[in-house]
Amino acid sequence: MALKIITDSASDSPRWVKEKYQLHVIPTPVVIDEKDYFDGDTIIPEEFYDILRLGKDIKTYHINSQMFYDNFLPYAEKGDEVIYICFSTGIAGTYNAANIAKNELLEKYPDFDLTIIDSKCASLGFGLATYYALKMQENGASKQEIIDGIKWHCEHMEHIFTVNTLEYLLKGGRLSKTSAIAGGLLDIKPIIQVNNDGALESIGKVRGRHKSLKRLIEIVGERGADLENQCIGIAHGDDAETMEFVKEQLSKTYHCKSFMENYVGCAIGAHTGPGIIGIMFLNEESPYKKYL
Repeated sequence: MALKIITDSASDSPRWVKEKYQLHVIPTPVVIDEKDYFDGDTIIPEEFYDILRLGKDIKTYHINSQMFYDNFLPYAEKGDEVIYICFSTGIAGTYNAANIAKNELLEKYPDFDLTIIDSKCASLGFGLATYYALKMQENGASKQEIIDGIKWHCEHMEHIFTVNTLEYLLKGGRLSKTSAIAGGLLDIKPIIQVNNDGALESIGKVRGRHKSLKRLIEIVGERGADLENQCIGIAHGDDAETMEFVKEQLSKTYHCKSFMENYVGCAIGAHTGPGIIGIMFLNEESPYKKYL
């Protein structure tokens, strides 16, 4: 029997984290031209963004209860304890589906110890929270400390994004056609956050790519704490060059030294398009630093 920490692919957890900690990441489904693929399993972001640019018909749906049942079952059979860090309920129905699977498993395995945590985070927001949990486990934290740490880090995680095109927000119904046309003509770039309910929310608009990136970096300074000593998440939609620019500006402006970088995966990228840039960071100094 062992304690296992797992997550799903909407966390955009980098390959090195998955390899170092043997992290189980449940893949999010994505439908391309009516065929199912699984994020990070049967399709990788590099391929996905090329497909997006071709204008193919792409849809996403959350991991369903049967998928969760199949992924949780081996742990139940072995008697492992599991902590699952879940994509925000404010964006997808993942949490409810996971709980349905849990209840079904408990009928057959009544002693199965599964803790499901709604991260109310997206992308590297809960990728970082997952990484912190794995570090805490590695450094001797108790199960309850790890659970409390996950909840604290998720609660204090800031996410700010900007997109390079309004096309995908329009396709996903998050933007009206009138706003998309006007925004395109004026080169408007929205500033988007994940709010306290775990939902995507526009908090501002600026004109031009450079100004939108500058505004993201300003918000990091306005909201962040202990920036020099925390790990900053930077996620990008197949735009490594812009990610490196943002990283350089964060290092120069706030003396940030530690970064976690990755693509924005299919779960969010399908609705935001190539060129999305997101920065994820803590707004308070972590009380669990002794484990990190």
